Amino acid sequence: MLDKKSLDDLSAYRIERAESDLEDAELLFANGKFNTSAARAYYAIFNSLRAVLAIESVDFKKHSGVISYFQKQYIKTGIFESEISDFVRDAFAVRNDSDYEDYYSVSNEDARIQIDNAVKVINAVKKFLYETNR
Repeated sequence: MLDKKSLDDLSAYRIERAESDLEDAELLFANGKFNTSAARAYYAIFNSLRAVLAIESVDFKKHSGVISYFQKQYIKTGIFESEISDFVRDAFAVRNDSDYEDYYSVSNEDARIQIDNAVKVINAVKKFLYETNR
């Protein structure tokens, strides 16, 4: 098991990665690449969740494992607002549909919503990490 400093470093790395994903989502959005933009917004959210799990030295091989654990340990307990759960669920669904469904197209409006929600999730996670001295 990693020590607190190593876990904090991993968490910080994952937040940096989430912010990079968000920056990519914005660039793709600006260039009209809405499907890919929404996917990067999802990864910004996903890596934010993994930043929280890192402080517990918890991780999962599947995205659904990360999401399920976060929901159980952080949403249902009231540590994060239930709104975050909605953002995660929606982003996961949009990313899956855009990656795996034929003819699925993310609109300009839907991509913007995904980016805006990713910003909210990242900010909530950063606030949590700051308040818990991480």
